[in-house]
Amino acid sequence: MITLTDVKKDYSDKVKIGPVSVEITKGGVTALVGPNGAGKSTILTMVGRLLDIDSGTIEVAGHDVVNTPSKVIAKILSVLRQENHFVTRLTVRQLVGFGRFPHSKGRLTLGDEKYISEAIDFLDLTDLENRYLDQLSGGQRQRAYVAMVLAQNTDYVLLDEPLNNLDMQHAVAMMKQLRRAADELGRTVVIVLHDINFAAHYSDKILAMKDGQVVEHGTPEQIMQDEVLTRIFNTDVQVIQGPNGPLAVYY
Repeated sequence: MITLTDVKKDYSDKVKIGPVSVEITKGGVTALVGPNGAGKSTILTMVGRLLDIDSGTIEVAGHDVVNTPSKVIAKILSVLRQENHFVTRLTVRQLVGFGRFPHSKGRLTLGDEKYISEAIDFLDLTDLENRYLDQLSGGQRQRAYVAMVLAQNTDYVLLDEPLNNLDMQHAVAMMKQLRRAADELGRTVVIVLHDINFAAHYSDKILAMKDGQVVEHGTPEQIMQDEVLTRIFNTDVQVIQGPNGPLAVYY
């Protein structure tokens, strides 16, 4: 479980996050949604200890992320940020190998190689593992970054807008693979998404933020309501029943 208790981050007198108190249960996919600037990515990066909190506590699997040693946290949770872009010339396999660093400290074992291969296979990158990142399409490169995170083999996987710059086909494929990671690998996936319809279709829980606060937290069925979405996104929203479940239409 991920537990945030009275967590605050103040950027200025006008830009504040929190206080946020919420529990994200272990297992499945939890989507963080909300308008731009709502605080979704800030919360995710604070949970991943990539950004300091000003006050409050964050625990992941019972470990306080502020006080627990990095080497311990890195074996519990892994994080993919929006700006994860390597400029050096790396192959897919070399990139995915970085996910094993908390375990290998740079000296890969046969066990590490096994996890690397499994992550590459899981993301359908086997035919590309010796290709350089700058030779890949945007969708292929994004899959390689996610494979790197999965190779870390943590129970908790945090992803900050992994669908950015992906077309619809690749975005759907990515969400299906993340859903599989939760269902088949037992990972707890927490993901920042802009598209509420992706969140509704692939998530078990949706956590909605607005103005630095958590304003809704529930199942897709609970969140996919006209009045709830209109309140979250400050625009008129109608939920209709599509062939595969509810769809939000903005107008």
